[in-house]
Amino acid sequence: MKLRRKTGYSFMNCKKALEKFSRDVKQAEAWLHEQAQKEGWNKMSKLQGRKTKEGLIGVLQEANAAVMVEVNCETDFVARNARFQQLVQKAAIGAMLHCLGTKTQLATYTKCLMNTDELSSLQTLPDGSVLGDQLALAVGKLGENMVVRRAAWVSVPENYYIGSYVHGVTSAEDPSRANLLLGKYGALVICQTSEQGPKSSLGDLGRKLGQHVVGMAPLSVGSLEDEPGGDTETKMLAQPFLLDPTITLGQYVQPWGVSVLDFIRFECGEDDKVSEAE
Repeated sequence: MKLRRKTGYSFMNCKKALEKFSRDVKQAEAWLHEQAQKEGWNKMSKLQGRKTKEGLIGVLQEANAAVMVEVNCETDFVARNARFQQLVQKAAIGAMLHCLGTKTQLATYTKCLMNTDELSSLQTLPDGSVLGDQLALAVGKLGENMVVRRAAWVSVPENYYIGSYVHGVTSAEDPSRANLLLGKYGALVICQTSEQGPKSSLGDLGRKLGQHVVGMAPLSVGSLEDEPGGDTETKMLAQPFLLDPTITLGQYVQPWGVSVLDFIRFECGEDDKVSEAE
């Protein structure tokens, strides 16, 4: 029962594993994981082709770096499952470790987009486990087709700032996922700050900028010289500000001494294109 509670595998499988290894719990647990992974890979091959339009966007931020990932599944029921959310967390951690591992002395911001194949080979745990294997385990457990679809990571120098926002937030009950925001839409907004601008509320400003990107879905940043547009405007700075449509987004940010440079927007299950600033 202790092994079952620790691993989540069935009582019969745990009993079989303990008998196989003369009640050596460590070897039994390793064997259970190995078997589950094999079964997961087999199940993955059988489920390939089934549509995965549900899932979650995950955003993880640490100091001057942020990552955003999309992991898809077949049903919203599975998207709410704790094991699926753990998979999103592992994808975000893997992308963050990759991002931090490639950081150099930055003069400006760095932005990178990663596809399914690149993500599958990322290490997610100190023992060398890769994300592709973790995906197979999750498929074996939950019985749905799943895809670690894409990720974006951003790294910035000291005089820059990354705003982030997730819409339709799913609260993670697991305290270990406290820094991970989960939802159906996500945005990262890259800004450059001036010495004159107020610093105390940059977190709130970044959240509002991300909220605007999610709600208004701009296609490019544009410039402060652009004429104000209406609801169909696609240049971010010329769009009516989501939270106060009487002014443009550009007019809103000017008093803050902040320059909006770039953004990335993910919508769970959207068509096969990455929504990002041009």
